[in-house]
Amino acid sequence: MKLLSNGQATNIKLWSISSPQMRAFHFSWMAFFLCFFGWFGIAPMLQVVREDLGITTDQIVTTNMVAVASTVFMRLIIGWLCDKIGPRITYTWLLILGAIPVMLIGISQNYEQFLLFRMFIGAIGASFVITQFHTSVMFASNVVGTANATTAGWGNLGGGVTQQLMPVVFAAALAIFGAETLAWRYAMVAPGILLFIMGILYYKYTQDTPQGNYKDLKDTELERKNAGSAFREACKDYRVWVLFVIYGACFGVELIVNSKAALYFFDYFQMDMATAGLIAGLFGLMNLFARSLGGIVGDYFGKSSGLSGRVRWLFVALLCEGIALVIFSRMGTVPTIIASLIVFSLFVQMSEGATYSVVPFINKKALGAISGIVGAGGNAGAVAGMFLFKKQLTGLEWTDSFFILGLIVAGVSFFSFAVRFSAETEAAVKEERTRIAEAEPMLQAS
Repeated sequence: MKLLSNGQATNIKLWSISSPQMRAFHFSWMAFFLCFFGWFGIAPMLQVVREDLGITTDQIVTTNMVAVASTVFMRLIIGWLCDKIGPRITYTWLLILGAIPVMLIGISQNYEQFLLFRMFIGAIGASFVITQFHTSVMFASNVVGTANATTAGWGNLGGGVTQQLMPVVFAAALAIFGAETLAWRYAMVAPGILLFIMGILYYKYTQDTPQGNYKDLKDTELERKNAGSAFREACKDYRVWVLFVIYGACFGVELIVNSKAALYFFDYFQMDMATAGLIAGLFGLMNLFARSLGGIVGDYFGKSSGLSGRVRWLFVALLCEGIALVIFSRMGTVPTIIASLIVFSLFVQMSEGATYSVVPFINKKALGAISGIVGAGGNAGAVAGMFLFKKQLTGLEWTDSFFILGLIVAGVSFFSFAVRFSAETEAAVKEERTRIAEAEPMLQAS
């Protein structure tokens, strides 16, 4: 592992967990991966829940919106907590406490109870902020975009795996308990147990920074005391809010598709639950490499064209995402809907990776706050976009909702050009790249 003097890694040693940097890398994406099982584990089973609880499709959409909306506020709080008490303790408590409503959602007997549990479960989605914060403090500027994109992408992969695996868990529960009305309830106990176990592992095997944990480091004491002022500083920076909107147009759209894809294929393409979940899972499975690719390309343009190069790449990725979503909305056969889903997935996830290849450079002293605000933008975008899918409100078919959403994304892509960096910031980042390059021979020799 090649390290700078501050302990940040200048390379990613993928198959290693011997260093604190790589343990943070691997445990953060694995924790985020499991959070998707709790967050969206119910999604592939919603048609069964709908019939069991006697609720409407519009009410299902409302529960999806609440599950995502509650994450908006939690991401803001979690970003501040990362600055205040560190990512290790923050992640530990989020995982352990988040496991409780996941395991208990099965006791819901009506729409109101189901809605309440989904609201509490939504807090788990704030795990993304901790994942991005933890890798941002562990890796140097030359690879931070790749590290952020890969951990987030492999975590987001949980969204696709959830769509495919939870129907299998449901089938196993059905074989044991003999009734669908019991199977979906007991199926959600499994992800809750996994979340609880991961919380314990995260506490035991990770540390807050390359130098150690917050409570043991004297030089972090002042930063912890200034966490509130850092949050206020982040709120005053217009670029943070531009990225808030941009992330809503990429991760927000991913959340919409994660929560609606299986039901969309079930209702509009007459698929059974297992097939709809399998095809919907393809969207999330692209995270295996697509989001990483967005971060890698961002780092590449960062090396060749500076921070402005990262921003231009963000524009291209987001514009292509909008166009791909418009095409997806017009497809009417199973083969074409699958093909367009894959292409759209590629660009939406590259856009997310491109966004968080820019975020670490806005203000390093308020990294947690900025990560939280931008991350919350993803959920805010999802909530806003979900109104398009409330048929009683808009009168739109879901095909038209996806079409309009694609046009909105394409328009938002031009907001990227509002994200600008001062000459001093560009110079500082260039100087750091120079130090990394000069340090390479010594690191190689050591």
